[in-house]
Amino acid sequence: QVRLVESGGGSVQAGGSLRLSCYATYARRCLAWFRQVPGQEREGVAAVSSDGTTTYADSVKGRFTISRDNAKRTVYLQLDYLKPEDTAMYYCAADEFTCSLSDNFYYWGQGTQVTVSS
Repeated sequence: QVRLVESGGGSVQAGGSLRLSCYATYARRCLAWFRQVPGQEREGVAAVSSDGTTTYADSVKGRFTISRDNAKRTVYLQLDYLKPEDTAMYYCAADEFTCSLSDNFYYWGQGTQVTVSS
């Protein structure tokens, strides 16, 4: 059973930065970040495969960067130029097969809150 443990959320003013981390107890080919605002559907933010291929949602391109350290079984999400609309619970996800921003990941973390004030 893969367990995902997120950290790094917090509160920041618009224009600021945060770095999220997610540790996986077992390696999986694809690691990704999603976010969800209460009352809205979960949204794919970024994904990275084990070969380093990345995918980003249009809303975060140029502002967020996903990376992974395979030796540490950890995926990172660097959030720069944050906007109030980035406020959400951010979830780490892992899967051996899918590596798109669809919702079809098998393993999910508990989430870490990101709040951006104007």
